[in-house]
Amino acid sequence: MIKRNPEQIDILLGDKGYDDQKIRRLVRQHEIRPLIKHREFTSLHKAWNARLDADLFGQRSQSETVNSTLKRKYGAFVRSRRWWKQFRELTIACLVHNIDRSL
Repeated sequence: MIKRNPEQIDILLGDKGYDDQKIRRLVRQHEIRPLIKHREFTSLHKAWNARLDADLFGQRSQSETVNSTLKRKYGAFVRSRRWWKQFRELTIACLVHNIDRSL
């Protein structure tokens, strides 16, 4: 996603599962601000996490809620094997979700 659409991303929000130097380096190369919590192995990591913008990082919960809803309603996996069909399947699920919410 970062490599294909860097111009559409300003900030990358992620939990500690995305704490990887390769991801951080890739994001910075594309001039995207990484807002990813560090896994806390040292007091320095705790200090870095304390400096994160809590209000902005809190926005991550909105996307997590939508992801959870999509998984609950439409299944936690895709049935297609090819990546473009998987993308199409996810896009259709999102469209159906948005239509369902608007009704």
